[in-house]
Amino acid sequence: MRISDDRYSRERQRMELALRFLRHEARTRTIRTWTGLSDDRIRKLYRSYMSQVRRQLPRHRGKSPHQVAYFTRSQQLQLESAALASMLSLLGVIPPPAAAAPAVALPGLARGAQLCAAFEAYCAFVPAAQISFEHAVFLVSALTRGDLLRLGGCAGCGCFVVSERFPAREQRCHLCAPRSFTVQKRSKRLWPTCASLPGAEGAAVASCAPVNNRD
Repeated sequence: MRISDDRYSRERQRMELALRFLRHEARTRTIRTWTGLSDDRIRKLYRSYMSQVRRQLPRHRGKSPHQVAYFTRSQQLQLESAALASMLSLLGVIPPPAAAAPAVALPGLARGAQLCAAFEAYCAFVPAAQISFEHAVFLVSALTRGDLLRLGGCAGCGCFVVSERFPAREQRCHLCAPRSFTVQKRSKRLWPTCASLPGAEGAAVASCAPVNNRD
């Protein structure tokens, strides 16, 4: 009976996580990788439980995001990437450097649930968030591997920044970068300040806290 209960509990967790991924418009391959469900079961799950919101939650086809330059192409995306990465780190989605596992071993039910929680917190914190859930999944994989992207510290103040593995110049946050006054005025209009966030919920507190560079 205990074995049967454990199997039922795990199967329910798979279904619940798959539904959560579907609500975030994840691709079928991404859902399969993180839940272990077959493509056919994912399609049936979508038809059974998501039929009323198909127009609001379309199914995306094609390849998942795979270009790391996306996260550094603009100051706004750099800002959002740092905020998202700090939440992913706080919730343990991105393992510490010493315990980093290969990307192929990263997906799982527990970490998948934490990934959803981090992304939902990021969307609640960032008005009109530009980073999709699929990009968040790719960010987790890229930061865990560490061969193309890394989570380090701003050369000016030490706060979280997401940068290329071997950047051509010192990496600075949106406040310490050139023309920071203009960016700061814009960020104040689009972002709440760290002081205005509850300590338990404000993952931006982590993105503003000094960190050591990760090689």
